[in-house]
Amino acid sequence: MMPPAFKIWVASLVVLFLKMHFNSGLQKRGRLDQGGYPRPEDAKMFGVEQKEDTGLAWRAGRCWQNDLENIPLYLFVSLAYVLAGGPELWAYILFGTYTAARVAHTACYLLALQPWRLIAYATAHFAQLGILGLVIQRVFFAKPG
Repeated sequence: MMPPAFKIWVASLVVLFLKMHFNSGLQKRGRLDQGGYPRPEDAKMFGVEQKEDTGLAWRAGRCWQNDLENIPLYLFVSLAYVLAGGPELWAYILFGTYTAARVAHTACYLLALQPWRLIAYATAHFAQLGILGLVIQRVFFAKPG
């Protein structure tokens, strides 16, 4: 039998996966629009000049890097929450908040919207800290039984 919060975790995983792949497509679109790739082998393969990313390609690349620095930790911590049998309600609240905030962060990064990008980043960060706190409480301090 699946832990109750597992479906919520999978839904979050799917949304974040799709968000990252959409962002990757935007980076490709930006490179096509600018007519170049930063790596010589890619530029040669696609018959375009080698040039550093700018505009949309640069912003999408930074979003991708930021996702790689943040989402894997969230997936591990939130999976630990699921495996520790964390309550379904808090999974909805915290996983949903994290996921929505990461989507908002990407949109704000792509559109150069500050302070909203910072607010979205901080919201996701604090949701993740909440998840971690509940994992620690559940694993180390909850009464057995």
